[in-house]
Amino acid sequence: MAAKKDNSARKPLSLLNRRAFHEYEIGEKFEAGIVLTGTEVKSLRLGRANLAEAYCRIQEREVWLFNMHISPYEQGNIYNVEPLRTRKLLLHNWQIIRIQSSIQEKGLTLVPTKLYFSKGRAKVEIGVARGRKLYDKRENIAAKDREREARREFAER
Repeated sequence: MAAKKDNSARKPLSLLNRRAFHEYEIGEKFEAGIVLTGTEVKSLRLGRANLAEAYCRIQEREVWLFNMHISPYEQGNIYNVEPLRTRKLLLHNWQIIRIQSSIQEKGLTLVPTKLYFSKGRAKVEIGVARGRKLYDKRENIAAKDREREARREFAER
């Protein structure tokens, strides 16, 4: 019988969009599947993606992910696709309606916050977000600094 592979050293991929958490207040979150080609999945498993400039839009009752960069897979040759192409997100119809109704409020947008694999399938966590003002960002940074200082002092004791 063939020996089993040791997957204990392999950690699950999870890309976080730290820029979205800095620039937006994230409200309600949804898990969406993403339509990808085979070489894109292989490249994602290697961690070669970037969510920093990505955003979502609803067009004709479908959710689309724009500007997410997935680097071409090195062994993909002719099967590689454009790195910045638009990708369709898979959500239930009731989720799309719920997102659309909340986005129509003033100042709300839809941003991807996390990219990960669940049961072998690529998933994107998207959040309904409100843009932060500059003073909100400064307050947030100051609060994190205070918390870090408190943890450091507690660790010294």
